[in-house]
Amino acid sequence: MHIAFDLSFTHTEGRWARAGSWIGRDFPDARMYMELAQTAERAGVDMLFFGDGTGIPDTWRGSIAPAVEWGIQWPRHDMSPVIAAVSTVTSAIGFGLTYSSTFMHPFYVARLLNSLDHVTNGRIAFNVVASTRSADAANYGYDELPEHDLRYERMEEFVGVCQALWDSVTPDAIIRDRASGRFADPAKIAPINHRGRFFSVRGPLPAVPSPQVRPVLVQAGNSARGIAASARFADVVFGFGANLRGQQRHRERLDEALTAEGRKPESVGILWATQVIVGRTTEEAKARRAHVLEFWDTEAVGAFLSHNMGYDLSRLPAAFRLGDLRDEIHAAQASQAGLIGALVAEYGDDHRMSREEFFEHGWKSATGIDHSIVGDAGTIADALEENFAATGSRGGYMFSTPLSMPSGFGEIAELLVPELRRRGVLAPRYPGRTLRENLAG
Repeated sequence: MHIAFDLSFTHTEGRWARAGSWIGRDFPDARMYMELAQTAERAGVDMLFFGDGTGIPDTWRGSIAPAVEWGIQWPRHDMSPVIAAVSTVTSAIGFGLTYSSTFMHPFYVARLLNSLDHVTNGRIAFNVVASTRSADAANYGYDELPEHDLRYERMEEFVGVCQALWDSVTPDAIIRDRASGRFADPAKIAPINHRGRFFSVRGPLPAVPSPQVRPVLVQAGNSARGIAASARFADVVFGFGANLRGQQRHRERLDEALTAEGRKPESVGILWATQVIVGRTTEEAKARRAHVLEFWDTEAVGAFLSHNMGYDLSRLPAAFRLGDLRDEIHAAQASQAGLIGALVAEYGDDHRMSREEFFEHGWKSATGIDHSIVGDAGTIADALEENFAATGSRGGYMFSTPLSMPSGFGEIAELLVPELRRRGVLAPRYPGRTLRENLAG
């Protein structure tokens, strides 16, 4: 197994106020992440991952007020400067950074990631996303999101341009001959002259090749179109880990798509998003879970679910058919993954559900309680070993926690990861110089 920590929401949904949170430091103080990174590196965690979104949630009732009041999925800062700072106090742990191919330009992103790969000495991963949130779209001049499959078409062109730019200066192009004064060989640097449907980029990248040349590429789409994109370019896939059959289906479809692309299925692992609450005893872990549940109310749940789905759930009728809701969400160019996908998989298209029943499921989904593993280190390690074997034994886990920063992740690093390492189920601890080399094991 490989292990990553998902630090995207260490300061939202009430985590900043819970027992074990920082006193005297608040987000976005980089020192918080520096200390946690050092703890994670001591444990041998492979990567710290930072998801992103650039809009304040406003889908629920068409207002930002609930999200602002309760700290739902906001604030969200660009974490690239934080990664640069954290890299100075660590030497081996990797960093995953997210940018949207729906809104960003590939030349800017390719240049930035090249620089960060230099700063971190080869420890950068790029999580490329096709955005699903209208709040983000509005900040980039979009009245509405582009059609779902079109976003993935743009993503594939975006990644292709980035890859061409990273390769436009070959690693041996830089000479630095002090005697003659020649810096580089022009024959090994060339424009890419890209003209596509979405982008026109001449190139080359005006940068020295970075330690990895290309950062590790991460992609999370689990629709048919998203899996096809993963198969074309992803080095690692970020998967949703709530339902075993859903995980197995994702793995099967990804393997088929990789084979169709001429890639070896064993070469691409899936890091399953897995929320854990670990305690020194199972009773302690359950008590901490109960404390998490005290935070949420209907407005917070509605703001969370609607933002992540891209669909205003305040419009739900008193009763509805699950398949009809899924189709309506699809027609709105919103996300069918997550809660609605899980409900359809569990109950079927024709199941009729009341609004109250839906929000009961939604409350569990927003808190993460419906997909959390709760217990002592041994109990959680047992569950992970069983799940890892059942999902193909390729990849590992992207851990998140609803507990506070830093104690929630500190206990994963100090209790759970050592237990997994004692059992011999973790990949070797930083066998290579770069993140790519470390994730290849």
